[in-house]
Amino acid sequence: MRPHRVVALLNPPQSPFELACATEVFGAAPQDEPPRYSFRICAEHPGPVQTTAGYAMLVDTGPEALEQADTVVVPGWQPPGAPVPPAVTAALRAAHRRGARIVAICTGAFVLAQAGLLDGRRATTHWRDTARLAAAFPEVQLDQDVLFVDHGDVATSAGTGAGIDLCLHLVRSDHGAAYATQIARNMVLPPHREGSQLQYAAQPAPAKADASLAPLLEWATSRLDTRLTLDRLAERAGLSSRTLARRFTEQLGTSPGHWLLGQRINAARVLLEQTDLPVEAIATRVGLTSAVNLRRRFRAHLGTTPGAYRRTFSQT
Repeated sequence: MRPHRVVALLNPPQSPFELACATEVFGAAPQDEPPRYSFRICAEHPGPVQTTAGYAMLVDTGPEALEQADTVVVPGWQPPGAPVPPAVTAALRAAHRRGARIVAICTGAFVLAQAGLLDGRRATTHWRDTARLAAAFPEVQLDQDVLFVDHGDVATSAGTGAGIDLCLHLVRSDHGAAYATQIARNMVLPPHREGSQLQYAAQPAPAKADASLAPLLEWATSRLDTRLTLDRLAERAGLSSRTLARRFTEQLGTSPGHWLLGQRINAARVLLEQTDLPVEAIATRVGLTSAVNLRRRFRAHLGTTPGAYRRTFSQT
């Protein structure tokens, strides 16, 4: 099977940080794994492309590269809202009509909006630029609170960190949770943040040396087969239930229950990919108690069944 072809469309001044989101996820295969993606860059005008970091990158391919792309990534656009050349929007629309997936990281959403690919659809961008996007493109249903929005054929993300989350989400959709987790591990990142999480804490609290949830999260993920109530998590953290819920919102942008359910589903995905365990046994191992509950959660969160997911991503 040939690798999935990913092409990033650059524009001066190009942010190297947004480009790095796509490069690290799609451009480097995990050790001892065959490459599942090929990655290249292009620009409207091949040659030196100036970056926001003060150096230039040499780009040797023009927008004709999009004609062969399976996924097109627009890694930011500076300044946000600047006019997009007609040749670029035409190339994006042609790629989309052909069936390519079009992905915007951060302010790349402005490019997709100018191409008409977000008309009547939910989308997001960096919280700092949401008002500008909403004013310029009222036909876009802007969601300023989420990390990313994925429609399957078109996807948008918030800032740089959310761009990585979106790229890992796409890998998870293409090749399963285990492969995405390998890439995240290589990048020393959490393997999964839900797209519905908040972009930032609404009321940021002063940082405290002992306020990190990391030890509690590690403890909980190693005990998914047990009953993990809010009270038990709070007791482990040495906090009241109300304080713990507030810390989850501040640090993760979600509730303890929603976070825990995401971990259980992700663990179930890995077991479906890497083992032949019956669905009932997997449900027990990840704390979802029964095959019926696991199937219901899978359908609600992933739009598929455990059996169909296993047939698609099984590595056994």
